[in-house]
Amino acid sequence: MHGPLLLVLAGLPLFCACKVSTTSKAPTSSASSRKLIARIYNSGFELAHDTYNGISSASDGKIYYVLSSESYATGAQIYSFDPATTKIQHLGDLTTVCGEKELKAISQGKSHVKFVESNGKLYFASHIGFYTIIDGMEKSGLPPPGYKPYPGGHFLSYDMASGKFEDLAIAPFHEGIISMTMDPQRGRLFGITWPTGYFLRYDLARKELKNLGPVSLQGENGKGQTYRTLCRSLVVDPDDGSVYFTTGDGFILRYRSDLDSIETIEGEDLRKDYFGLYDPTSPGHMGYNWRQTVWYGPERAIYGVHGNSGYLFRFDPRIRRVDVLERLTSEPSRKSGMFDQFSYGYLGFTLGPDGHTLHYLTGGPIYVEGKRVAGKSNTAKGESKGQENLHLVTYDIPTAKYSDHGPVFFENGERPSYVNSIAVGKDGTVYALSRVTENGHTRTDLISFPGPLHHD
Repeated sequence: MHGPLLLVLAGLPLFCACKVSTTSKAPTSSASSRKLIARIYNSGFELAHDTYNGISSASDGKIYYVLSSESYATGAQIYSFDPATTKIQHLGDLTTVCGEKELKAISQGKSHVKFVESNGKLYFASHIGFYTIIDGMEKSGLPPPGYKPYPGGHFLSYDMASGKFEDLAIAPFHEGIISMTMDPQRGRLFGITWPTGYFLRYDLARKELKNLGPVSLQGENGKGQTYRTLCRSLVVDPDDGSVYFTTGDGFILRYRSDLDSIETIEGEDLRKDYFGLYDPTSPGHMGYNWRQTVWYGPERAIYGVHGNSGYLFRFDPRIRRVDVLERLTSEPSRKSGMFDQFSYGYLGFTLGPDGHTLHYLTGGPIYVEGKRVAGKSNTAKGESKGQENLHLVTYDIPTAKYSDHGPVFFENGERPSYVNSIAVGKDGTVYALSRVTENGHTRTDLISFPGPLHHD
């Protein structure tokens, strides 16, 4: 399958803690000599696999996270980490939380979304983690003998005081929930299902789930002209309850709370020359979708990053205008002019505790003897195309100041990989979920390192 057809960028060419090891040893790099040293924690889940989003910082000071599983029989596991005591607490098994422990169906293997806090509860959603590869693409896993198909993703809540979970609703048609957000003021949850891309609205007070239909043709369940990569980030305007998201064609869609329906924004889109030129019917990239977004209250605007190009943009929903601001990738990536190694771009993008500093965990090229280490050029799914050089980049919104704080390493000099998550603690410490290797066994687990706000 084909990735982007042409890249056009301004000024660039066309076209418990323990020492562990990872599969990608850090070679000599031409990047900055600054380094961030990450600490690794052992949550005790040996089956933990690549996790996307699935981590957030909460008002009680703890970091809540989910470790995914690709097993059809064993589900994802939910944890909390207390920075004050460095203690990890196992909170639950995702399949059990969804009430499906005895169902003998394909497990709830992922939570692909961030936690959203409201009135002492954390709201999140479950997703499938067991796949069958067809034509190089991930499809819902075919159940082995004796097992039932995947039941569907659930909207869930966790009460931080009582430690109790609540199963709120299940997605239709055995689909997982790949994107989710919440409007706390109006008590509504929103989600996009995978692989078809149904838009769901759940009303907490009425306990009512509504399916507003597919939002991007047949989504990642389509073929050829009906295929579209689905948006991974929904963002709420708290003023009017609107929910904004995108399509692979670059359309910006809006859920209107007053009409309980979806409309396409007229007069603006994300088909920007700086982002590149894409065939939205081709898998292996996010097309013109935004990758990750946040709502920035002081400006009543959305800040987001386009995954493949790494460009930061601002969308003002009131005047319906997108302003491209800065290429937010690492310094080595900016100099190389090339896409980063992760085919979809990176999800680790969030505001820090000061409310105005964007934190972004993004990749960068690796150089050996002055030459860039190249990865494979094409892929039909979201994955790393080669060795990754993870950097922490920040952008201060009021001053428009970009900073690359350097690459992230483990203590033994090796690199984190498959990092598509971020949470920033109250003291500025950065947390993420990364592949780590110990005694020859690779798992995904919690890591942390001091952020730029740590000593402010």
